[in-house]
Amino acid sequence: MTTTHKLTTILSYIAGISGESDLHKTLMQLANLGKDLASADRCTVWILDEKADELWTTTAHGVQELRIPANSGLVGTSISTGDIVHVENAYEDERFNSAVDVHTGYSTKSILCVPFMDSDGKYIGAFQAINKMPEGQPFNEEDKEIVRLAASYAGNALDSKLLHEELVATQKEILETMGQIGESRSRETGHHVKRVALYSYRLALLAGLPEQEAKLLMSASPMHDIGKVAIPDHLLLKPGGLTDEEFEQMKEHTEIGYHIFRHSTKELLQAAARIAYEHHEKWDGSGYPQGLKGENIHIFGRITAIADVFDALGSDRVYKKAWPDHKILNHFREQIGRHFDPKLMNIFLAHFDHFRQIRDEYSSA
Repeated sequence: MTTTHKLTTILSYIAGISGESDLHKTLMQLANLGKDLASADRCTVWILDEKADELWTTTAHGVQELRIPANSGLVGTSISTGDIVHVENAYEDERFNSAVDVHTGYSTKSILCVPFMDSDGKYIGAFQAINKMPEGQPFNEEDKEIVRLAASYAGNALDSKLLHEELVATQKEILETMGQIGESRSRETGHHVKRVALYSYRLALLAGLPEQEAKLLMSASPMHDIGKVAIPDHLLLKPGGLTDEEFEQMKEHTEIGYHIFRHSTKELLQAAARIAYEHHEKWDGSGYPQGLKGENIHIFGRITAIADVFDALGSDRVYKKAWPDHKILNHFREQIGRHFDPKLMNIFLAHFDHFRQIRDEYSSA
C-alpha cells in the first residue's frame, strides 16, 4: 500500500467514524484502520479505564472483550510512557503478557504499539498491531509513522465518544436510582424496576428491535412509574381497592412522569418521558391518560405495559398476593387485542419460560 493510498484510507475511515455514535462500533472501525495501515494480521484498540486501573478492548479481531491490568504487557508500557513500542519477537520480551494468547489460542510474534492522547494531552489508549503480513515480515518505520498519524485522530475521536459514554452511563444510573426510590414509596419489591427493565429488553429483542433500541428501552423503563413520587401515601399504600376519585388521582402519575422529562433533548430521557406517559395505554384505546389505540402507542409503551403487568401480577403488593403463573397466563390470553398488542403478547407467551426465569433469578433481589 503506497503512502498516498494509506492517507486515502485514513480519510475514508475518518468519514465513517465521524458519523458513528456507538463507542464499540467506533473502536471496531479504528481497529480495522490500524490493521489495514500496518498490514497486520490483527489490530486491537485498547482503552485505559483509570477508575478500574485496567486496559480494556472489545475490538480485537476474533476476540471477545478483554481486560488486563493497566500496566500490563507491551501495550501497558506504551500507554504509560507515551512511547511507540515495537518488538519483533514478543516471547523474547519480558514485558509481553502472554495471557491474551493463552485466552484466545493465538500466537503473537511481532507487535507494534502506538499510543494516543485525548484533547488534554493525556494518554488514553493505544493501537496494538500484531504480526506483520506477509508472515515473517517486520513492522517498519513507515508503519510506525502512518499509524502514529491515525492515532492522533483516534485520540480526538475517542475523547468525545468516551465522554458521551460516561454521560449516558451517569444518566442510566440516575434513572435506575430514581426508579427504585419511586418503587420504595409504594413498598413494592426493591428490584421491580430491574426486572421490568430486563423483561422489556428481552421482549424487544424477541420482537425484532435492534440491539441499540432494546438497550435504550431497558435503560429508560425504570422511569415508567416515577410519577408516583407525587402521589399521596394514603393512595399508594391503601390495602383495598381505590374509589373512582382515588383512581383518577392515581392515574395522574403518568402525566407527572412525562412532565419530569419531556423538555429534555437527550434520547434516553425522551424515551423515559414516553414510557412514563404511555405504559398504561391499551391496545383497544381504553387506557390512559390519552386513550391511544393500537400502534399509535409507541412500541416502548406497549412492551413496558406487558413487562410491568407481568411483574405486578406475579409479585405481592399491599393490596393483593402474587398470582400463580396459570392465572397470569389466562389473564394475558384474555387481554390479547384488548389491553395488549397481539403480536407482542403472542411472542411473550411463546417465550414465557424466559421471562419466568428472569423473575425467579431476581425474586429475592
